[in-house]
Amino acid sequence: MKIVKGFIVDSKDTYQLNTINLIKQGIRNFARQEIVSRKIDGTLFRYTYKDAYGRMQQLANGLESIGVKLGDRIGVLAWNHYQHYEIYFGLPGMGAVMVTLNLRLSPQDLSYVINHSGASMIIVDEDLIPLAESIMHLCKKVRGYIIITEKDISNIKTRLNPIYDYEDLLKKSSNSYEWPNLDENSAYAACYTTGTTGRPKGVYYSHRYVYLQALAFTAQISMTVDDTVLQLVPMFHVIGWSKPQAATYAGSKLVFSGKWSLDDLEELTQLMVQEKVTVSGGVPAVFMAMLEFIRKMEEKPDLSNIRLICGGSEPPIALMKGLWDETGGEIIHSYGSTEAMAITTLNFFKPWLKKELSEEELWELKKKQGTIVSGLDIRIIDEEGNILPHDGKSSGEILLRGLWIARNYYNAPLTKDSFTKDGFFRSGDAGSLDSEGYLKITDRIKDVIKSGGEWISSIDMENVLVSHPGVLEAAVVGLPHPKWEERPLALLVLREGHESTTKEQFIEYLSKSFAKWQIPDEIMFVQSIPRTSVGKLDKKVIRNKYKALYTH
Repeated sequence: MKIVKGFIVDSKDTYQLNTINLIKQGIRNFARQEIVSRKIDGTLFRYTYKDAYGRMQQLANGLESIGVKLGDRIGVLAWNHYQHYEIYFGLPGMGAVMVTLNLRLSPQDLSYVINHSGASMIIVDEDLIPLAESIMHLCKKVRGYIIITEKDISNIKTRLNPIYDYEDLLKKSSNSYEWPNLDENSAYAACYTTGTTGRPKGVYYSHRYVYLQALAFTAQISMTVDDTVLQLVPMFHVIGWSKPQAATYAGSKLVFSGKWSLDDLEELTQLMVQEKVTVSGGVPAVFMAMLEFIRKMEEKPDLSNIRLICGGSEPPIALMKGLWDETGGEIIHSYGSTEAMAITTLNFFKPWLKKELSEEELWELKKKQGTIVSGLDIRIIDEEGNILPHDGKSSGEILLRGLWIARNYYNAPLTKDSFTKDGFFRSGDAGSLDSEGYLKITDRIKDVIKSGGEWISSIDMENVLVSHPGVLEAAVVGLPHPKWEERPLALLVLREGHESTTKEQFIEYLSKSFAKWQIPDEIMFVQSIPRTSVGKLDKKVIRNKYKALYTH
């Protein structure tokens, strides 16, 4: 028998899944929806989707006027603000490729990304000009810089040359632009990994990737026109975890955080309440700091309508419970990577599990990374490549494949082993799947501690340590040992008022959850723990610093 084909209701000639058609969807239905952007002085700028779309067209015309053309790579060195949102659509919409530049990379890695991607121009925030100047001598192919500023550009002193004024480009340009009918498989943006295992590696996201993930994300978290989305995740990191695109598709109100640090959490918490934010995202370190601030507030904010997408590392139960108890806010655990456009799983309770499990069991379930998002496939394999059962116990490497999972790194032939012949990305993470499809990451494969032929999960131990009332942050790494191959070291940042807690007390606390042989040989109290540019524990730095601890 022959397969019966359905009618072709449309073709790529008339409708491509590119991001211009995505923004047109938003403008057609939600033109009057509000966009709010926190400026560097703390004041708020407000306009609408319709206003933004007009400026996107001005941007495209302005870029063409200074020689930007189809296929050009343009670097973007900027904070979370409304101009960055305009760039998200106006730049790729004209057929150029947005190269997101992680401003927290080292100068060597940042210049490498610019050169490796072939970026010919850089769009840069005024306060980031010193950073751009520090690497300009290493980026010989960059032929111009576009400055985002509220000042008269003639009053800005800089060694960057030539420079263009972002706002001036828009003012001189028409707000009507004939968008090309871009092939949905053409590149939308280039994002680079953080380089924790060598030089950063480039992943080119297609327009189709971005469009389909926006649809999937809005469906998975039920994002609608009634939602307000706060963009906390840096927009230079994995295109902001796709929240700006998803919000645009759903017609949600968008709030951009502007330049911020952990010192600004009082203002950002107030912004959440003031703008009635219902969706946001970030790494656990951000929400831990936010929770610490909230605990000191006399009047606790009501965040009972908020869904906080939390990724990068496993959020401790103490964080999830604490935020729930103090504000009613819910943390939704997620899992992803640069190669997977940040979102591959989300943790929601299935209704039958709510009935079957106790409250304590539900909190344990909430620690897991969740179930795979629609449009993706996942498998767990052992060292021989055998697919492991979904029994919640069998642990192996996590492989991912699907509609927005990378198939290769850009111009990096030596990394081909990171991808299988049948299209799976090898994540480098170890984990297991249970019978309900919930993923549990046990560790990064390189971070699992092998001691005396047995395995110790650094993540599990960190989570137990953070659950202690005296611990603000914890990191556990394996260090070389002459007898046992590796032994654990724990670094702890203590909470204010708990400085008198002893190592012996922490060993006793750990012994309730771990066997004696798993307990760290050494526990150190530190003022801070090294983190990567995206807020993850930088275990490479920790291991290098303490590598000789057990060997001399």
